Amino acid sequence: MTEAAQQTMEHTEVDITDEEINEFLTFMLAGEEYGVDILRVLEIKGWDAVTALPNMPEYIRGVINLRGTIVPIIDLRRRFDLAPLEYGPTTVVIVLRVQSEGHTDRTMGIVVDGVSDVYQVKAANVKKSPDFGTAVDTDFVKGMATVKEKMVVLLDIDHMLNSNELSTVDLLSND
Repeated sequence: MTEAAQQTMEHTEVDITDEEINEFLTFMLAGEEYGVDILRVLEIKGWDAVTALPNMPEYIRGVINLRGTIVPIIDLRRRFDLAPLEYGPTTVVIVLRVQSEGHTDRTMGIVVDGVSDVYQVKAANVKKSPDFGTAVDTDFVKGMATVKEKMVVLLDIDHMLNSNELSTVDLLSND
């Protein structure tokens, strides 16, 4: 190994240890790549039928029983007002641990087109989401990161699955 290559490797190792690195599970939704903090991911399951509940918003598909825990399932395509897509062999449910102020953690599932990858992203490489003014709600976007020449939208699941959804989940859990 050349001396320059060795110095580059040593410099890279120092960068990695000196800077906070977060891991994100990424998934596809309507051709775009999104990511969630991998520490919040409890499980990834293939799509299976859910038990539908009456009077729920369209994006709440229903619930599943996951080893004795009732888990509400949110269709992210519908939540983001994207064109519906018939569920296929790559459609998965990502089961997440969601936190809210003053409440205990909740388990919720999100339906996505397919899982993509796990990326390590330096905190310094996460950029703020663009400001679209009041017309577009970007509270659920934690930031944007460029990974392997592509833009990944990093989601804040605690805001994305906001108080309205959490209130609905409370109703489901108490019945």
